[in-house]
Amino acid sequence: MNIGGKIALVTGAASGIGRATALALAKEGASVAVADLDEAGGAESVRLITAAGGKASFIKADVSTPAGVRAMFDAVDAVYGGIDIVHNNAGIMTGGNPNWPDASLEKIALVINVNVAGVIMGTREAVARMRARGGGVVVNTASIAALGPMPMDPIYAATKAAVVLFTQSCAMLAETEKVRVNAVLPGMVDTPIIGKTGDGTTPAPWLAPAIAATKMLQPEEIAAAVIDYVKDDSKAGDHRIVGNAR
Repeated sequence: MNIGGKIALVTGAASGIGRATALALAKEGASVAVADLDEAGGAESVRLITAAGGKASFIKADVSTPAGVRAMFDAVDAVYGGIDIVHNNAGIMTGGNPNWPDASLEKIALVINVNVAGVIMGTREAVARMRARGGGVVVNTASIAALGPMPMDPIYAATKAAVVLFTQSCAMLAETEKVRVNAVLPGMVDTPIIGKTGDGTTPAPWLAPAIAATKMLQPEEIAAAVIDYVKDDSKAGDHRIVGNAR
């Protein structure tokens, strides 16, 4: 897909990977809907895009509920009149204390609703809205945590494994709906989610060995992989590891 002139929606775009992807899409010529619950961060992402000569607007959105997802897509339609590219990026970790297995049922449900239901509902709505435009592209953010056990946060690992399998299962949409669905699997990225494994700003102690053993990725590296998927018309139901081993 040629990104210039297209309409893109990025969830979790107030910081980290989402912000980097929103900036990258805008640089390629897309108008970008920056979606997040974080209004201040979302406004900053919009400011950065417009300061660089791009087009963007902020949408306050909660991807954990059907009503929230529907309202988010309705807002994109109202502002831009359609949608061509969706990056289902919003995600959270169980984090904080208590962690697994003492995390509350409410927190477990929230992680699942954001990380899995948000991606599935976001993809469903994307397909429904893209039909009128002859198709489009969806890129989901998973994680290398999907590929093996993560004893300190198995909830997060399970949600990301679900995203990978869901994405693979959507391969046929390239033929039936002209919508290509792919996923990026980042290694450890230098974003605010790292701090949220602990007290909100400092990583959890159990994460220290992993941080020490890896070279932290920058969000822009993940954004580049997203851009590649949007442009490459041959990829559907695919997933790509963006690794960071030393």
